[in-house]
Amino acid sequence: MQQHDNHGFSPDEFKLNKSGFDPKMPGHTSTHENEMILRQEPRTAKKQGSGISLPYETRLEMGLQLDEHMCALNVALHQYTKHHWLTEGAESFLSLHHLFEEHIEKTIKHIDKVGERVARLGVVPTAHPVTQHEISYIKHEVEGRYTMRDFARNDLEHEIKIQGMLRKTIDRAHQLKDFGTVQVLEEVLVDREDLGYHLWSLLEDDSIVRGMTHILDGKSDLADNRHLNDNLIQ
Repeated sequence: MQQHDNHGFSPDEFKLNKSGFDPKMPGHTSTHENEMILRQEPRTAKKQGSGISLPYETRLEMGLQLDEHMCALNVALHQYTKHHWLTEGAESFLSLHHLFEEHIEKTIKHIDKVGERVARLGVVPTAHPVTQHEISYIKHEVEGRYTMRDFARNDLEHEIKIQGMLRKTIDRAHQLKDFGTVQVLEEVLVDREDLGYHLWSLLEDDSIVRGMTHILDGKSDLADNRHLNDNLIQ
């Protein structure tokens, strides 16, 4: 049975009907909104065009999907930042601290690259952090300190989900002949696959820091962990 969020969306569906102001959405109301000159509502596309020779409907659909990727990347960024702050342990404090730093830097670049493409299509990107989490197809882990292995696994699950959703948009962009979006997302996808590979390699069963326990416990140096499906998106 397919799971849905509180708004009735499947985690594998893009929220294409989430366009324009929604009073129930965080960041869509303000005490000073009447003091500003509104030029365009959030997650809408310019009707008159944006200098890119794509139909309005294509620019809107692609802009909304890209915006959702941008929101997901912001959630991933926040979680990586938390894990960067909380690294600990003999094998983690230096190596994982630097690894998470690299993932943070890559993610910031991807957020900017995808957000720029949203804007170039004439669509207003989502910028409010709470709204980004609402729109995103990945969700931040629960607050608190957990094991470094849990942290890395949660990040890996995010990366696998992001990769699968990126492929969906790349496929759709090909159908709509939006080759600019294809190029942007293919570059991002290759980098996200690298980040996922880094995390997967960290979580492999082999380790040189377990000491001699594995000789006595009969587990042949294999770590016990819940199963991870690396092909979540068909």
